[in-house]
Amino acid sequence: MTLDPKRHPWMTAPETRAVLDALGGQGRFVGGAVRNALLGKKVADIDIATPLVPDDVTARLTKAGLGAVPTGIEHGTVTATANGKAFEVTTLRRDVSTDGRRATVAFTTDWAEDAQRRDFTMNALYADADGAITDTVGGVEDLKAGRVRFVGDPVTRIREDFLRILRLFRFHAWYGKGAIDPAALQAAAAEKGGLTLLAGERVSKEMLRLLEADDPVPVIRQMAASGILTDILSGNLNISRLARLCEIDAENFFEPDAVLRLAALLPSSEDEARAVAKEWHLSNVVTERLAGMAGAKQKIVSYLSVKEVRKLLYLIGVPRFSDLVRLRWAEDPKASNAINWRMLLEVAKTFPRPTFPLTGRDVMLAGVPEGPLVGKILEEVEEWWIDADFIEDEFSLAERLKAVVQATAY
Repeated sequence: MTLDPKRHPWMTAPETRAVLDALGGQGRFVGGAVRNALLGKKVADIDIATPLVPDDVTARLTKAGLGAVPTGIEHGTVTATANGKAFEVTTLRRDVSTDGRRATVAFTTDWAEDAQRRDFTMNALYADADGAITDTVGGVEDLKAGRVRFVGDPVTRIREDFLRILRLFRFHAWYGKGAIDPAALQAAAAEKGGLTLLAGERVSKEMLRLLEADDPVPVIRQMAASGILTDILSGNLNISRLARLCEIDAENFFEPDAVLRLAALLPSSEDEARAVAKEWHLSNVVTERLAGMAGAKQKIVSYLSVKEVRKLLYLIGVPRFSDLVRLRWAEDPKASNAINWRMLLEVAKTFPRPTFPLTGRDVMLAGVPEGPLVGKILEEVEEWWIDADFIEDEFSLAERLKAVVQATAY
C-alpha cells in the first residue's frame, strides 16, 4: 500500500516540502498523519521521523531559514516551523528505561527499532515523500481490519506508559471495528492499577478525545465492564443518558461535544462534577460549564412556550440553555418530542438578547437616594420587565418604576 501525494495535498504543500528538503531526504511521515491518510480521514498534525540527531536537525532547519524549537529535546523532538506551519521532527529512538509515565530514550538509526517502541501497530507506520509505506509490525493489515493492536507484548507496552490503557479505548472508539483485541483488553484490565500514577490532565485529554468519537458508548461500556471506568470516574455514572445523547447527535448531525457528553455521563450533582473537574485539572471555563449543567435547577421541558424560552435565554444565556436542552432531550423517553427539542435549539440560535432599558440613574431621578436601595429597586423592576416579555413601552416602564419606588419608600 502506498499514499499518492497527488491525493494528499499536505504531502506536497510548500511548507512540508521545505522541511523534508532541509532534512536532506532523511525524513519520513509517521504516526497519525500516515494512519489517517490511509483511511481517507483528515490529517491535522504532521509528524516526521528521522535518523538525524536533534543537533543536526536543528542545524539543517536553521540553515534552510526555517524555525527550529527544541520542544522535546530529551526525547529527540524538535519543532520545525515553515511559514507558520509546525512539524514535530523526532529522531528515531528506543526506550532505555520507563516508569509507567515517561521514558528515557537512546537514539538509533534503525526504523524497525523505532517502530518497536510505539504503542499500536497502526501508529507505527512511516511514509516517505513519495508515499511509500514502511511497515515492520503489520500495521497496515491491522488498520484495514479495524484492529487496535499493541506493538509486541501488550503488558510491556502498557507498563512503559499506563496512559496506553486509555489510549487503547480511545483508539478503538475512533478506528476499531468489532470487539477490542482480546490480548490488549486483558492486559489493560490487569494493569489498570497503574492509572493512579497518571496526571489528571493526561487522563482528561484522552477521555475527552474518546468522547468525541462518533459513538463512544460501546467502548465506555467495555471500560465499565472491565472495572477501568470506575478507576477514573467515581459515582453513579449515567451511561444510558450518554448513549441517548450520542443517538441524538447522530440523528440530527450534531457535532460531538466532549464536555456535554461528559456531563451526560456524570451524575446530576454539582459537587461531583466539580470533583471530577478538579481531579482532571480541567480549565475554569470547562469546570463552570460542567457544574452549571450538573447543578441546574431550571425546569426545561419540550413544551416550553416561546415566552418561557426567551426568559430562560435572558437569565442563563444561550450556551447554557442549549446545553440543558440537549441534556433534557437525552432524558426524554418520548422520541416524538424531537421536533419540539429541535425548535428550542433553533429559537436559542436566533435569540437577540434584549438590553434592560433602565439604569441606576433612572432610579435616582425617580427620587431614590444613592445607595443599596437603588440596586434592589432596579432588580425588582427588571424581574417585572422579564415577566412582561421584555416590554418596550416606555410609559409602562416608567409607571412600574414609580410604583416600585412608592411601595419601597412607604
